[in-house]
Amino acid sequence: MYEPIRAKSVHSTVDGPNPDFPHRSREEELDIQLAGHLAALLAVTDELRATETSADLDTAAERLAEQVGRLRGGRTPVRAPMSGTRREHSATALHQRAHALAGRALVVAASRADTAAAILAAERMDAHAAALEPRELASR
Repeated sequence: MYEPIRAKSVHSTVDGPNPDFPHRSREEELDIQLAGHLAALLAVTDELRATETSADLDTAAERLAEQVGRLRGGRTPVRAPMSGTRREHSATALHQRAHALAGRALVVAASRADTAAAILAAERMDAHAAALEPRELASR
């Protein structure tokens, strides 16, 4: 009734994993994902620093750069130069984007049990939520 399978499956091999295809562990994948979220948060933080001066944003940017470097094996993240000409986005939109990115970073940091990154992401979520509160009240 059924015809037997005559060809080898393309999805598995008897010899083990294909050496031509790079395989990463779950931890390596989470490190890459967390570094990406933190790097994106760093970019938005740098944009915010260009629009408003704040010692908190400066400190956060340094801490984010440190965490990204740690996750990327000591490689320093690429950063946009600080200039006053980058005022394309409103501060409210930047804080909203930063809050969302910090939330994503927090989820991945918690998944990989990275306490330092999780604490930093939670602090940034709180800071951006606090920055949004007065703006939301003013718009009502």
